[in-house]
Parts: sequence; structure tokens; C-alpha cells
Amino acid sequence: MKLLKLAFLVALASGLGAILIYITGLSTPHGSYHVSDDDLEALRTLQSGFQKCVSANGLGLQAVSGRDYCEVIMRFPSETVPKWKDPKTGELEGLSYELNLCEAVATWEQVRNSTTVLTKEYIDALPNGWEDYAWRRINKGVLLNRCENRTLCMEKLSLVLPERPPLFPRQYGRCAVIGNSGDLLKTKFGDEIDSYEAVFRENGAPIQNYTEFVGSKSTFRLLNRGSAKALDKVAELYDKGKEVLIVKTTIHDIMNKMIREVPILNPVYLMLGASFGSAAKGTGLKALEFALSMCDTVDMYGFTVDPGYKEWTRYFSESRQGHTPLQGRAYYQMMECLGLIKIHSPMRADPNRVVKWLPSRSSITAARIASEKLLRRVGAGSTNLLATCSIIKKQKGKNVDMSNLRKAAVEHHKYVKGTTMYPLEHNPGHGQLCTVTNKLIIRKLS
Repeated sequence: MKLLKLAFLVALASGLGAILIYITGLSTPHGSYHVSDDDLEALRTLQSGFQKCVSANGLGLQAVSGRDYCEVIMRFPSETVPKWKDPKTGELEGLSYELNLCEAVATWEQVRNSTTVLTKEYIDALPNGWEDYAWRRINKGVLLNRCENRTLCMEKLSLVLPERPPLFPRQYGRCAVIGNSGDLLKTKFGDEIDSYEAVFRENGAPIQNYTEFVGSKSTFRLLNRGSAKALDKVAELYDKGKEVLIVKTTIHDIMNKMIREVPILNPVYLMLGASFGSAAKGTGLKALEFALSMCDTVDMYGFTVDPGYKEWTRYFSESRQGHTPLQGRAYYQMMECLGLIKIHSPMRADPNRVVKWLPSRSSITAARIASEKLLRRVGAGSTNLLATCSIIKKQKGKNVDMSNLRKAAVEHHKYVKGTTMYPLEHNPGHGQLCTVTNKLIIRKLS
């Protein structure tokens, strides 16, 4: 009898423990990493079509198979003259780049379903989120003793930290991301850019005096640390208070003071970004990531993606030492041939240009499933909605009001059953932090 009682107590404790783990967030990733013949065929099909797409649309770029089903090598013509030098080594940038299609498909598909704005909900849901994470988003955060004084950290973050996500997947239809390349002065894209539902700009790029080239509309502006320090000037680049300003690094005392005292009328948020292993770097890629987390389609302008560039230029100032233009061009061409974006440039100026050999939606889905298995991503091979969630927490506060959002956003909200998915930065297996409704938890546990 004593053994039966002991067994019962152990079983009860195990059951309660499992429920507690599920609700509080330390969920165990589920899924199968077995790669089937169908999975390999999906990757072969993707790579074959990808190579044809790059050949047809890449303006001289060629993609060839690498060491496995995931790797492709993007090669520039041998007559390409590289100009950018690595400031550390002094070496010229190369004429070939290894890219991982599996990593790209798996990560970008995750981005499409995620929110990329840092929220209080996200920090609260992380195990030891304030001590282990929040202080990193505050300039000189190390002096805050890892946010052991949580009140002080909350005070510093409060001006840029909404309780719940202010923006949602599929919130916008057609979107345009505008880079700062001097190529914008070669083609008058202004009216075309203004036709998009939302327009994303970068750093301190001006609009006034350049509207025939860059348009007059602006919805969001991605800022690096230098631009964020001039937040008062950036806020005046468009109709004051109308642009949403997204800082991709940290908040600091200068920003905090300007928001309070100038005052800055614009909404200001910190960006929560996904992890990219072999991506092009810089604010441009982050702007594309931010747009892809909210828009059905994303077009890009002003990114120096045509062959024959002489040096990295900006349309509004002198030439400058920038990011690796060839690496960026290769990565953006990969994004176009995965159906993520459409490139517009002086050599691709026709707004009705058709990108040839794009993969179908079903091909991308099959390749994503295969890629997640090969990469051993969290939840790979599972059809469970929450399988990709490394951490699951209950949502707090008021329910999201979806009544004013477009139909596609409402349908996506229903598809994920009200779950908010956040990418876990630099997380092994690229898992997500998910906050779920009470109804979903009850239904899952019943």
C-alpha cells in the first residue's frame, strides 16, 4: 500500500511539474531530425531552381553547388574589379561567397512569423531576463550590475519598451525599403516609392530636395548607434512625429534625455532581431528583416546591387567607406531568388520586371522543413504550432485589438492562435520565445 501511495505521489508530482514547465516556459523542443528522401529532393529542387534564377536575374552573378545540399557559391565575373578593402587586414573583398540556402530559408521563414520589436513582455518571459539580457540593451549597461537594480533598468528602458508588440506580421501589404546608395540619383523612383503602403528608410537619409529620386513618404526609419545619438535631428527628416524610429542597438542617456526634453514626438522602439550566420551586415539587412516581419511583399531600392560600381557612395553626401558591397550584392540576390524581396536599381528599373525561376510557395515550405531538420532547428519536423518555441509563457495584459488591421494580419493572428513569437537572439537551434493565450494553454493541457 505504501508503495502505491509513493507511486501515486511521484506521478502527481511529475504531472504538476510538466504543467508548471509548460506554463512557466522551460519547454523541451520536440520534433524529428530524420531527413527523408523527399526532404533531400526538396533541397535539390530548390538549389537547381535557385541557380537558374541567379543566372537569369543576377546581372552576371552565377550560383554553383557547394559541398552539400545547403551550400551555394555565388561567383562574380572574373573581370569584376573589387574596390572595398577590409580595414583590419587591408585585403580586397573576394569575388566568390559561400551562402547557406538551408540557413536562409529556415531563418527567413521564422522572421515572417515573428515580431521584431523588443517588448517588456519579452524580457519578463526570459529566464532571468532582466539580469541576463535587459542590461545589454542599455548603453553602459555593465555599470548597472546586470540590472540587479531592476527599477533603474526599467526606468532607462521604459521610454522605448512597449508592454506588448505594437506591430504585427502581415500588418502591411506592399512595402519598400530604401537604402542610401548613390545609385538612387541615376533613376527617378520617387513616385514609384510613394505608391507603397509602407516605406522604410535608414539612419539620417534625407527626403527634402531628393523626392523625385527617393520619394516623399516614410513610415519607419532604422537607426544605428550614431544616428540614434542625433535622434532630435533624425526626427525632423520627415513630418515631425509621423515616422516610427527603430533603434537596432541600445538606448543610452543622450537618447533618453532627448525623448523626454526635446521632446521627440515619434514612437521610438528597440529592434529585436533574428540571428544570421553568413549574412550581409549593416542597417540595410536589418531594415529588410524588420519589413519582412510585417509585410506581405518587400521591394528594395538604393542598395548598390548593379555591377560596375566604383566605390561605396551615398546619394546625399560624399563617398564613404561602407560595408562589403560585393558580399551584400550576393546576399541580396540570394534573397530575391528565394522570393523574399524584389530588387529595383538603375539596371532593373522596370517596375513590371518579372523575376524568373522563383520557387513556388510549396517548394519553399518543403525546403524549409528539410532545412530545419538538417540544421537541427528547434521543432524540426513537427506540425505542432508551438514546436519551435524554446520558451512558452502566458500572455499578460489586454488582448490585442485586431479590428483595425488588414484581413491578412487578422488571418495570420488566427493561424498562430493568438501566439506572439519572438526570435531568441543567438539561440542554439534558433528557437523562439512564445507567449500564448490562456485559451491555448487550457486547450493544450486538457
